[in-house]
Amino acid sequence: MSGDRPILEVRGLHKSFGHLEVLKGIDLAVRKGELVFVIGPSGSGKSTLLRCCNRLEEPSSGSILVEGVDVMAPGTNINAVRRRIGMVFQSFNLYPHLDALGNVSLALRKVVGQSRAEAELAGQAALERVGLAEKANSFPNELSGGQQQRVAIARALALQPAILLFDEPTSALDPELVGSVLAVMRELRESGMTMVVVSHEMRFARSAADRVIFMDHGLIVEQGTPEKLFNAPDHQRIKDFIASIEH
Repeated sequence: MSGDRPILEVRGLHKSFGHLEVLKGIDLAVRKGELVFVIGPSGSGKSTLLRCCNRLEEPSSGSILVEGVDVMAPGTNINAVRRRIGMVFQSFNLYPHLDALGNVSLALRKVVGQSRAEAELAGQAALERVGLAEKANSFPNELSGGQQQRVAIARALALQPAILLFDEPTSALDPELVGSVLAVMRELRESGMTMVVVSHEMRFARSAADRVIFMDHGLIVEQGTPEKLFNAPDHQRIKDFIASIEH
């Protein structure tokens, strides 16, 4: 693979639900180590874009390449691709009957085929990375929302993905728990993890993002550095949106 090829490349992506066109031709390239922040009003297509990237939603047309592999091509092993493109959801999607370590190590055993011992070793390392090593034997109902979300991040990390997608990772959390999740995301960014984040956490976007993308009505309206988009966007629509979020 050439060093300058994007890890994620989306070209001409369209997605419709019946007569409703949610994505209207998205072009996006994400390079290794980049943190791309996607903002925009509800219904602008942000979450659908993320879900199309690993085919949790089937795109209507267009192409998606992950590390040069065409996700849409017939014969592509989508499970192998999904190991390379981790996803963290708004709701934590943890199994209530498994403890934290069980949640993190399950896919390593079922998808990767590791032994229980191997999977638990890797799972413990992933929990340590998100600051939850001591909660390995705790069940989801014994954890705060912020801790549950960090377990979900550890679960994605354990598969050693090339890129992580975050879909509103803090929106289900009480305000005082948001910081712990953002701290993990900041550490991941500093360690070189490639990330695409859909979120309303504008302070985090300003301080951590390499690039901010503004979506509206299924289109990318504008993209640029946080400084450009937050301080001097080309579109009044973006100024209005940011003002409404930050006040």
